[in-house]
Amino acid sequence: MVDFLKNKIVVSSQAMPDEPLYKEECMLAMMQSVVNGGAEVLRVAGGRDVRNAKKLGVKVIGLTKPDGLPPNWKEIVYITPTLKEVDELIEAGADVIAFDGTSRPRPNGCTLEEIIKRIHDAKKYAMADISTLEEAINCSKLGADIVSTTLSGYTQESLSDNPDPDYELLKNIVRRVKIPVILEGRIWEPAHVKKAFELGAHCVVIGSAITRPQLITKRFIEECK
Repeated sequence: MVDFLKNKIVVSSQAMPDEPLYKEECMLAMMQSVVNGGAEVLRVAGGRDVRNAKKLGVKVIGLTKPDGLPPNWKEIVYITPTLKEVDELIEAGADVIAFDGTSRPRPNGCTLEEIIKRIHDAKKYAMADISTLEEAINCSKLGADIVSTTLSGYTQESLSDNPDPDYELLKNIVRRVKIPVILEGRIWEPAHVKKAFELGAHCVVIGSAITRPQLITKRFIEECK
C-alpha cells in the first residue's frame, strides 16, 4: 500500500493565484527544479498542475484549493471539498487525492464517506488531511489509505502557536492507526525530517521551506532583526 511514499520526502509545489509563481510556466519550472533535486513525489493543487507534474514522470498527490482563502478559512473545508473537485483530480491523473479529513460540514452536504468511495472507485489512493487524533482515527475507520497532519494548527480545533512540526500528534496517530501517517506542516530543517521518520512517519511533505520564496525570505528577515 502506497509503498512509493515510504521514507520519501514529498515536495509540495503550490502557489496562490495572486502570487507571481502561480503562472503555469513558473509552476512547471518550480516542479522541474525540485524533481531535478531528487524529489520523486509532488503534492500539487489543481488539475493544471497535476497534469504538468505527471509529465515529469513522478507520482503526484493532487488536491484543490479556492483561488483565495476567505477570512474564516480556519473554520471551513476548502481542500478538495466536494466530489466535483475529486473528479477534476481523477481526470487529471493524480495518483493520490488529498482532501480535508476533518469532521466539519462540507459544501453541498457532501460526506467523507462519499469522497473516499469516489476516490477508491477510480482506483486512486485517498489521503485525509487532518488536524487532530480523533479526525485521524475517524478517517482510518472510514477507509482512508493515508492520514496527514497537514491541518494541525490551522483549524479551530487545533489552534497553536508552536513553530515546530506537530510531533506529538504524529506520535499519537502512529500509535492508534494502522494506515500510513504523513507528517506535514512547519518543516524547515533536515533535522525535522529525520525526527519525523524516527517517530514512525511513513513519509514527510515539505512545502514552504522549499517552494515558497516569499515565506523563506520573510522568515530570514524576521529572525535576523
